[in-house]
Amino acid sequence: MSGMPVREPGEVFGPRMTLFADMLSVGLATTLVCLPVVTIPAALSTACAVLRGAGEGQPATAGRYFAVLRRRLRAGDLAAGAVTLAGALLFLADLALAGAGLPGAPLFAVVAAGIGAAALVVGLRACARPESLTDWPAAVTEAARDAVRDVGGSALVLLAAATAVLCAWMLVPLAFLVPGPLALALSAVHVRPAATSRS
Repeated sequence: MSGMPVREPGEVFGPRMTLFADMLSVGLATTLVCLPVVTIPAALSTACAVLRGAGEGQPATAGRYFAVLRRRLRAGDLAAGAVTLAGALLFLADLALAGAGLPGAPLFAVVAAGIGAAALVVGLRACARPESLTDWPAAVTEAARDAVRDVGGSALVLLAAATAVLCAWMLVPLAFLVPGPLALALSAVHVRPAATSRS
């Protein structure tokens, strides 16, 4: 019991509940920034940076989120969003073609799904990398290496994405909160190898 964190005077909830509330506020801010669609990578990358900073004693608040976003938003972020949007539309078009009954459609659908899952993992892992704040190509390159080196982490990223989609599908209002837990999961997967090597 001596290892339990002590509450500050006047603190109603413990530090874990505070982080949970901060994560939800960052998630709502991320949802607002994601609305133009091309800002999705920048919004998620900023959320990961803010939540990663919570482990270093920095506040994880919506105010800090918008401050970090203002400092980092640049043409490269919008280009990353445009590439992401084009990739998603291409993937949906491929699945529509596979569903049209073309010859070899089942095999094509499996291959397209595999490529789409790999691209999703690399894209999400790139958002969690610190390099994404300044250099998207470097973040994507390192994320691709991480995806190959840390297969377990890549599976966790896919699971987190599937859980986020399932929650939003089951209860639509949850879609506004989903980016926060997703960013927290991506940040946790990113720091996981270092924490594992320390233990």
